[in-house]
Amino acid sequence: MSATQAKPEAEQPTELKRAIGPKLLLLFIVGDILGTGIYALTGQVAAEVGGAAWLPFLVAFAVATVTAFSYLELVTKYPQAAGAALYVHKAFGIQFFSFIVCFVVMSSGITSASAASRAFAVNLVAGFGLDVGVGTVLLIAVSFILLVMLVNFRGVTESVMLNVVLTLVELSGLLFVILIGFWAIGGGNADFSRVVAFDTPEDKGVLLAVSTATSLAFFAMVGFEDSVNMAEETKDPSRIFPRIMLTGLGITAVIYVLVSICAVAIVPIGELAGNETPLVTVVQTAAPGFPISDLIPFISMFAVANSALINMMMASRLLYGMSKHGVVPSVLGRVHPGRQTPWVSILVTTIIALGLITYVSLDTEGSVVALLGGTTSLLLLTVFTIVNGTVLVLRRDSVDHKHFNAGRVLPVIGALSCAYLVLPWSSGRPVEQYQIAGVLLAIGVVLWVLTWGIRRMIGTNRPISDDADDLTT
Repeated sequence: MSATQAKPEAEQPTELKRAIGPKLLLLFIVGDILGTGIYALTGQVAAEVGGAAWLPFLVAFAVATVTAFSYLELVTKYPQAAGAALYVHKAFGIQFFSFIVCFVVMSSGITSASAASRAFAVNLVAGFGLDVGVGTVLLIAVSFILLVMLVNFRGVTESVMLNVVLTLVELSGLLFVILIGFWAIGGGNADFSRVVAFDTPEDKGVLLAVSTATSLAFFAMVGFEDSVNMAEETKDPSRIFPRIMLTGLGITAVIYVLVSICAVAIVPIGELAGNETPLVTVVQTAAPGFPISDLIPFISMFAVANSALINMMMASRLLYGMSKHGVVPSVLGRVHPGRQTPWVSILVTTIIALGLITYVSLDTEGSVVALLGGTTSLLLLTVFTIVNGTVLVLRRDSVDHKHFNAGRVLPVIGALSCAYLVLPWSSGRPVEQYQIAGVLLAIGVVLWVLTWGIRRMIGTNRPISDDADDLTT
């Protein structure tokens, strides 16, 4: 891909602190992509396609990478917080459409973080062998998300440095699984022929089974898009974002494929399918007697904690960025004078997360929790479809600095592939995912109507300016 030539770019002024360099950005992206997905989804993916569990992860990586090219053009062209909602507003200028995109992205982040917080509590209870009820688990989850809020409020440097620690821990857990897997394969304690064996459900053909599995696996690949909401806190974003984002995607894809290959080669598909702790089973089979079952809950705690922290950072920065552009109330753009963090947005997203944590934790059957990953994937793939189209619309808008260019073919491929994984007849998704997404969208519409009505009543319902430097509330 090429870069559009123009005069050198000066960093745009921002109230946020530019504290993220290339190394921290790479760890942010890798840490956001890695997480509960690979720790929990391997068995469910194998249930759809059998031994070829690595294929859906590879397809999901391809779809994510094509979409990443579109994001790279937009974030280097408009290096500001707010991400997809900002790009959509610049392309179409429709306040309602921009608000809904903003709300969907924010909801996906908060929902993911809320589920991760609940998972943190469950893993903590399991790791210490505690015999407690639902109320105690809820209290742990609530306390955890409040701790995330405090880290987020303290500052981006502290948040990203904690992300470094958590990323290294969760990465070490996956590398350990890969090393144990290679040791078992090298010792002849694995059946490598299973790696290329398709075993699809009776009611699905190969294509639909791969599509369904990819829809599941895609949840493990999301996260790269969160980084664009940190653009105003990144040093020289137009220069470093392309190579760092693509490097992060490549690293995680290699890890996912290797983990899935080791899993299906070592453990029979019947034992993997539907297994809630597939990687524990893999290590126990490869190295009997190793106390991995005692370690995995704690490694999983770090993994989900990282997901929660990064998603809450993304959600608060998204609200902050859109408040600066008049899509949400201006109060959400207030920055703490001492910490230089968007404290009002952090508080609002935390309150929403606490509500979601309470709802999920009280769901003793776990049905909603099981659907949260798929619903998050559904919402984000819908946004990705729009973003890929937005790139082409914004080609008519020129800027006075050098930026990445995704070309004309890749955005079209990205839009079509994302849409394919959204539609019910091609993705194989269960209807419950669409129901949850529909409820979230309905909440967004209600909030828009209320916001519009209040702004009209107080006489501030003015149209948003098309000038990125002069957007008013």
